[in-house]
Amino acid sequence: MIYAVVKIICSAAIIAVVTEVARRFPTYGGMIAALPLVSILSIIWLTVQSEPNEHIQRFTVGVIVGLPATMVMLYVMYMAMKSSIHIVFAIGLGVVSWAICLGIQKAIASVFHISI
Repeated sequence: MIYAVVKIICSAAIIAVVTEVARRFPTYGGMIAALPLVSILSIIWLTVQSEPNEHIQRFTVGVIVGLPATMVMLYVMYMAMKSSIHIVFAIGLGVVSWAICLGIQKAIASVFHISI
């Protein structure tokens, strides 16, 4: 239980710092947000909780597989907001594009008999 509380506090602190930097310096905030902070924190917590190395490696592969879809999502959100679409709808379009991209990736992987 203590790990959960520490994880929540650390995550909240990082989000607070990133959003504060983004409020004052939007470009730098975006660059910091683009850092794989969640991935690094997750790997640290998995290690602290004594997860096997194989489990952490599979997690890392999952992060790599998710990168293209995440880039598509962010691009769709950017273009939607640039076109004056409300932020809620821009996020919705981004999430839908993310899901579609992951589906396409999975379909392509199955053609080549790759398990993701």
